[in-house]
Amino acid sequence: MNPQYQYDIFVIGGGSGGLTVVDEAQKLGKRVGLADYIKPSPHGTQWGTGGTCPNVGCIPKKLMHMTALIGEIRHELTATGWQGVDPHSKHDWNTLVNEVQRQIKGINKANDDWLVSTNGITYYNKLGKLKDDHTIELIDKDGQSEFVTAEYIVIAVGSRPSFPTDIPNVKLLTITSDDLFSLKKAPGKTLVVGASYVALECAGFLTGLGYDVTVMVRSILLRGFDQEMAERIGEFMKIQGTKFIRGTIPNSIEDVDGKRLVKWVLNGQEQSDIFDTVLLAIGRSADTQNLGLEQVGVQTNKESGKIIANDADSTSVSNIFAIGDCVQGRLELTPTAIMCGKRLIKRLYCNGNQIMEYSDVSTTVFTPLEYGCVGYSEDAAIKKFGKENLKIFTSEFTPLFWNFANRKGTCYAKLIVKKEDDIIIGFHYLGPDAAEVTQGFGVVIKLKAKKNDLDNVVGIHPSVAEEIVQMQTWK
Repeated sequence: MNPQYQYDIFVIGGGSGGLTVVDEAQKLGKRVGLADYIKPSPHGTQWGTGGTCPNVGCIPKKLMHMTALIGEIRHELTATGWQGVDPHSKHDWNTLVNEVQRQIKGINKANDDWLVSTNGITYYNKLGKLKDDHTIELIDKDGQSEFVTAEYIVIAVGSRPSFPTDIPNVKLLTITSDDLFSLKKAPGKTLVVGASYVALECAGFLTGLGYDVTVMVRSILLRGFDQEMAERIGEFMKIQGTKFIRGTIPNSIEDVDGKRLVKWVLNGQEQSDIFDTVLLAIGRSADTQNLGLEQVGVQTNKESGKIIANDADSTSVSNIFAIGDCVQGRLELTPTAIMCGKRLIKRLYCNGNQIMEYSDVSTTVFTPLEYGCVGYSEDAAIKKFGKENLKIFTSEFTPLFWNFANRKGTCYAKLIVKKEDDIIIGFHYLGPDAAEVTQGFGVVIKLKAKKNDLDNVVGIHPSVAEEIVQMQTWK
């Protein structure tokens, strides 16, 4: 321990990555400080400790997604003889919001109790700002400041939803995922603007809950993901009832008697419609404003505000590190921030040398038909290796469960294999329980398994996952 400083390590940002750094460092007996302060959304929405994931991200999103899936099962219940089930019953929004918030507050309390009771951790519910490379200013809600010092500083402030800059009062006329999961009033007829996974996930579960939902997309769906899979997601969402307006963005949004009049231009013609709610999901920006980064020499991307760090998470200031969504070029995923934080502490204090690898991270998009993937998309693989050097296997199938109520649509899977060595470099699955299926196959990709290895695996029957090990059709 360096007696020159109050803390061995100080973390700004109490999300998944920041809390992981705090936890790993305190286990090693380090003096740890944490500053975490939630700036309200434009509508005044605030939340507790834990960052985006448990409060306004992964957890409430998955709970609402699962609620929509539960609603779909009403048709199977009726078809299989369960009595007293009304397949046309309506959903109550407030009941769901209250239950989601109850679960979130349980997570917040667990975090708070841990931070207060654990030796070696000092928690500040204050806004952290860098004064120099070892000094942090801590500002409370009343604007009062105090200063602390640390040998190492880790910035893990995450990101917040972005807003367009050319629509007057857009922040008050729209909501974002920061507001949706605690919305006091049912969203009603909703326009979702954007084609990100957040946009499609929210549009999917809102449709599943019975609302009239339209998605407005400027260009492609799920930029950065496999485009064949993305288009199949869009087609399935249409079957479920979600409407799409493609090739445009809102020109204006106005308040009309508490509703939202949205205008846009499509094929040279101005069009408009009135919605109860407009949900923006056009991307996220690093929450790095007013952190004092420039003052101490931490380099950032001027457009996105994201911090520039090397593979070892070091910024342009040697003792200041940055992890998670606020860093340029990082995947905006909770598990990657957690792993990144663990490896950072091992490098700082345990002679570790592992850095975070982002090329083979498994992830899932929780759209109505879930999409799991790991490794290269088909588009990226062709660009890197050439189409002639790849074997692409596909399978289109219908889960046994769907036959009860004659559900429409099909599921789809794809493996991308290098011809040279038979190694699988891309896995894509569109179907039920995608996260559970993909997590296991993520190990397959991580270990550089070959297609022949899968061919020699006996499938579990009947299951959706067996489609992967039985795949023989070339695209």
